[in-house]
Amino acid sequence: MPDRRFTSVTPSDAIEEELLPHYNARHFYPVEPGKVFREKYETVAKLGYARSRKNLVNHNLTWCSNFAPATIAIKRLLNTSCRSNVIEGFEVLGPNGMHMCLVFEPMRETLSLFQSRLKQKRFPLKLLKMYLICLLTGLDYLHSECHIIHTGKWTTLQGGPTTGSDSPLRLDLSLQNILVNFEDDSVLDEFAQAQIENPMLQKERDGYSIYQSHNQFGQLRIRLGPIVPKVADFGHAQWITESEPQINPIQPDYYRAPEVILGIGWSYSADIWNLGVLLWTMLEGTGKNLFHDIHSSNGHYMAQNHLAQMIALLGLPPAELVAREIEMRRWNFAPAIEDDEAKLCHKAYQFYKGPFFDDNEGTFLYPELVPPKLGLEGTISSLEDEEKRAFLDFVANHMLC
Repeated sequence: MPDRRFTSVTPSDAIEEELLPHYNARHFYPVEPGKVFREKYETVAKLGYARSRKNLVNHNLTWCSNFAPATIAIKRLLNTSCRSNVIEGFEVLGPNGMHMCLVFEPMRETLSLFQSRLKQKRFPLKLLKMYLICLLTGLDYLHSECHIIHTGKWTTLQGGPTTGSDSPLRLDLSLQNILVNFEDDSVLDEFAQAQIENPMLQKERDGYSIYQSHNQFGQLRIRLGPIVPKVADFGHAQWITESEPQINPIQPDYYRAPEVILGIGWSYSADIWNLGVLLWTMLEGTGKNLFHDIHSSNGHYMAQNHLAQMIALLGLPPAELVAREIEMRRWNFAPAIEDDEAKLCHKAYQFYKGPFFDDNEGTFLYPELVPPKLGLEGTISSLEDEEKRAFLDFVANHMLC
């Protein structure tokens, strides 16, 4: 690759991975544009970063990333079951140790950015159906073949009291970690050429170079080829075992499944619920959610309001679910987790400010919060008549159940 002149960033300005909590440059492999891996992967641009990896686009039009060890195990399992997932994996020696690099099929952008390009920034029903089939097929593969759930962090449970604290991970299946493919290789060719003519911004810090991500590939050229979604970002995916239930807090507030709130043990169904709620954002437009007003004036999550809206939209939970919630109150987080008021919580109902159901009758303890006129049909404005009824029937009976 020809030499390029990089525009420098003021040293005092924090950028990119420097903004991460507890950032330490020693944890990242110092990739430079033009670096060649295994004599065939030449780095072209930095596409992004996260707590455990950097994403790069390479001259041979593939991805190269370095991942945390837990991620590697997930990736290897995926690759064992489906050889097309990982093109190649290898280790590289950096100044502070070894880094694992994985090479993947190149993907264009997040579903969030893709949606912003659509008319009225929302998915037409025909396209939504096609994408939903792709995503459900992907999740079915993860669940049934690999026994992996996309969201969550493993937390060991025990029946007695625990000590210590940890910050919960509210990870999800979102528009940010679903990617769409490139419509044609020519888009990548032009992107690589543009990096020569207009290089990334660069900053020097403590002997390391930090580059500003450059991940804009221009307007869509839909006529060149099909653009399909794929579930990505398995940095905190985990295997599901039958040994003990998962009750640690997961998922962002608006997408949180009832089994997570109630602490009855979540599994693959949490992914399906998450995707079901996400359909409202895709169909109604960016920023639109199925659930509303589930936060207090100071921004704290109000699980009782969330459950009340679920009851209004979907009906009362089955009696066996309520009985399981009461029985599961004996299970503890291990270690204990701080809630949004910095209180140490050992149990799910403590973390979410419960309990929510009467111990004897099993009735919901906050009936006054159930919106009297709220129904599923009123949550959709982009569909009418039979299309609306068919959509709501499918989602309510197969995803939000």
